[in-house]
Amino acid sequence: MNPFRPERARLLHEMRATVRLALPLMLAQLAAIGNSVIDTVLAGHVSAHVLGAVAVGTNIWSLVIVSGIGMMMAVPPSVAQLDGAGRRHEVGAVFRQALWLAVGMGALLWFAVRHTEPLIELIGVTPSLRHDVQRFLLAISWGAPALTCYFALRGLSEGLSLTRPSMYFSAGGLLLLLPLGYVLMFGKLGIPPQGAHGCGLATAIVLWLELLAFGTYVRFRRNYHGLGLFDHFEWPNLRRIGQLAHIGLPMAVTLLAEAGLFVATSLIISTLGVSVVASHQVAINIASFFFMIPLGLAMAITVRVGNAVGRGDERGVRYAGFCGIGLTLVTQVVSAGLMLGLPHVIAGLYTRDPRVIALAAQLIVLAGLFQFSDGIQVAANGALRGLKDTRVPMAITLFAYWIIGMPVGWWLAFHHGMGARGMWVGLIAGLTVAALMLFTRFWRSAWKQRWRPLAMTAQA
Repeated sequence: MNPFRPERARLLHEMRATVRLALPLMLAQLAAIGNSVIDTVLAGHVSAHVLGAVAVGTNIWSLVIVSGIGMMMAVPPSVAQLDGAGRRHEVGAVFRQALWLAVGMGALLWFAVRHTEPLIELIGVTPSLRHDVQRFLLAISWGAPALTCYFALRGLSEGLSLTRPSMYFSAGGLLLLLPLGYVLMFGKLGIPPQGAHGCGLATAIVLWLELLAFGTYVRFRRNYHGLGLFDHFEWPNLRRIGQLAHIGLPMAVTLLAEAGLFVATSLIISTLGVSVVASHQVAINIASFFFMIPLGLAMAITVRVGNAVGRGDERGVRYAGFCGIGLTLVTQVVSAGLMLGLPHVIAGLYTRDPRVIALAAQLIVLAGLFQFSDGIQVAANGALRGLKDTRVPMAITLFAYWIIGMPVGWWLAFHHGMGARGMWVGLIAGLTVAALMLFTRFWRSAWKQRWRPLAMTAQA
């Protein structure tokens, strides 16, 4: 008998299971990017003024999104570990407290978005845009509670290895946003034109519709029966909410650190001229699109690692983590190959301006160079989330992005005259340091740490 056959069979099983979970999540994340594309296209057809207001407002709203998503990322590993341990009857209690956390976080974000005037002034937004930026944010703020509660439902479903609903409802929201945004922004069906305000309002309405649809699906779908999700009303339990926040808050800070790095880079580059800004926008759009693929894989890795931890399966943790990271590298070979091999062709899909194409192609090549480090850092972070290891990864990302990446980018851009290319080299430096440190962290945890099945541990 071939001694390697069982190992190969387990490896293939893990790869198939990860891909099966990841594909719907990739499509769900691509649909999320599609929402931004629809907003941008509609706003651009209204007027350049509305496009500018929506662009600024969307950048601010993106920080809200990552804060809410980061906090609710505590749900998938918590549910996955219980599912792996065969303790599905405890999932309902975790979910109900996650909903309270989502409501509280949503209310906090609603309040924050409605009081962004100091931030708008600090960013230095053109005075002529400020009113419409504020109107956009006031409208979209009503979607914040729906956003956080929606991701609580997504976290529940994905933690149970049910990832297709995330794809269904993200795609459904994308299909709704186009006609609704068109009606509200342009003023159709007897509704006066709303411009940027209509864009924010359309997004908020779609978020609530997605939440209602997902909640109805979970309530009546057979896959969720027996979990006791809606058996009874339950008041907030501060200890349980604190346990979720203990996991989720570092993840929110981690995502904010990464998103903040890219937003800050965009703002710094915005001072370098119109052609440079346009080139950066093209390159960052391409990089963001391809990033959705390893991000979907990372979400699947979290669930697979969490399941293995729940079973007390040490080898399973290693298989889930390292197979997931290996699959991520395969996807990054494809994206890097396209960016390094066809930068001018890709840039030409966005614009006909030869100057913008030339600079965008240089930035796309740099984006191709950081595909591997970006893939490794997000996949390793996903594996660490499955272990509920979030505080050290938070410190790592803050160090890598803001102590290494931003200073290196600033120094090269302005002290060595590299401009936008210097800022992008800073991104490469930050992502590379993060990838090395996060991968090392998971490697050590996977080989040195020991887990007992959750069924054998004392129940809270």
